[in-house]
Amino acid sequence: MEQLLIEQGDITQLEVDCIVNAANRSLLGGGGVDGAIHRAAGPELLAECRTLHGCQTGEAKLTRGYNLKARYVIHTVGPIYAGTPQDARLLASCYRNSLELAREHHICSIAFPAISTGVYGYPIEEAAPIAVNTVGAWLEEHPDCPIAVVMCCFSRRAFTLYRGAADALHQTQKGPE
Repeated sequence: MEQLLIEQGDITQLEVDCIVNAANRSLLGGGGVDGAIHRAAGPELLAECRTLHGCQTGEAKLTRGYNLKARYVIHTVGPIYAGTPQDARLLASCYRNSLELAREHHICSIAFPAISTGVYGYPIEEAAPIAVNTVGAWLEEHPDCPIAVVMCCFSRRAFTLYRGAADALHQTQKGPE
């Protein structure tokens, strides 16, 4: 799991090839991480997003990063939490589809926020293991793709939960001692 790092900080300041935006379906900016990314990238990001004609929940689309340190932004739309099994499937799709898009564009490092855990109401205690396990499984399925993945947590609480999920995944992969 050396390819998966958990960090606390501001995703707009990370020095990675690509950051993932927890976007809304319009892709035209919003609050939380979406607003922060649009503000940091500048008005050119909004202009390019207008050409994409939105994005469905669980899907992902790529733009340039403009004024960000990251060269690219992958926009993905997480589910609005409803407490159904479909929520987990859609959330996992956000991570898988973003990683597939990164692979298609030869991106070597990518940072994810805690998708859907803000105004979309996904409980972070449930979202963290879904995110970490989905990314971990994708990395195992694609050993030929040397991509470094950062889970960028804005709060200390999110960092603790994502770190715990990563530790649990690592223990599962190691097996019993």
